[in-house]
Amino acid sequence: MTINKLAEELLLNVKKEVDTEGLEEQIAALPLDQLKSELNTDSQKKAFWINCYNAYYQILRKRTKLLAPEIYTEKLIKIAGENFSLDEIEHGILRKYRIKISLGYLPNIFAPVLIKTLAVSKVDYRIHFALNCGAKSCPPIAFYKHDSLDQQLDMATLSFLESETEVFYDRMEIHTTSLMSWFRGDFNGEKGIKQILEDKLNIPTKGFKMIYKPYSWEDQLHNFE
Repeated sequence: MTINKLAEELLLNVKKEVDTEGLEEQIAALPLDQLKSELNTDSQKKAFWINCYNAYYQILRKRTKLLAPEIYTEKLIKIAGENFSLDEIEHGILRKYRIKISLGYLPNIFAPVLIKTLAVSKVDYRIHFALNCGAKSCPPIAFYKHDSLDQQLDMATLSFLESETEVFYDRMEIHTTSLMSWFRGDFNGEKGIKQILEDKLNIPTKGFKMIYKPYSWEDQLHNFE
C-alpha cells in the first residue's frame, strides 16, 4: 500500500468510526527515507498531510479530550518514527514553515531541518479550504488524492467560498471567511483575496470593503462531505 493510500485508509476508518490503531502503527513504522522519497511532489505531500491532519485531529480530540491550544501544539502524532504536532503539519509542512501568527507573511527561519525537508515547495492557499479543526466554521472533510488534487482543491475552494461569501451592493461590502484574513499572506494580501473572489465567484470587488466574518469555534466533529 502506498503512503498516500495509508493516509486515505486512516481517514476512511475515522469516518466509519472503526479502529484506527493498526493503521496508525503502520504509519508510525514507515521508514523516514521512504516517506521522503515517496512524497516527492507537492501534490503527493499535500494529499498525504491534509488527510493526516484531518484524521489525526479527530483521533486526538476523541482519544485525549485535548482542546486548543494543546491539541495543536503537542507532538502526539507519530509518522515515520518522528513525532509531529498538528501545527507542524499545517504551518510547518503545508504552509512551508510560516510563523503561525504572522498572517502568512513571515517564514520561521528556526524551523527544524526535518520540517523544512518535508515541506511543500510552494504555499497553496487552497489548503485552508481543506483542513478541518473540528469547528463549525471549518470546511467539511473530504478525501484527497494526489492524482486529482488540483481539481479537488478547486472544488473545495469554490464550494466553501460560495457558502461563506455575501455581497452587499447597497453598502459596498463583501463579507467572507476569516480564514482569508488570518492567513492573508498566503492569499497575496487583500488585493489577492479580491482577485480570488472575482475569479472564483465572478463578483465585482473594486471599491468594495472587505468584512471578515466571526469564526464559529463551536464543536462540529465528524463533519465529512
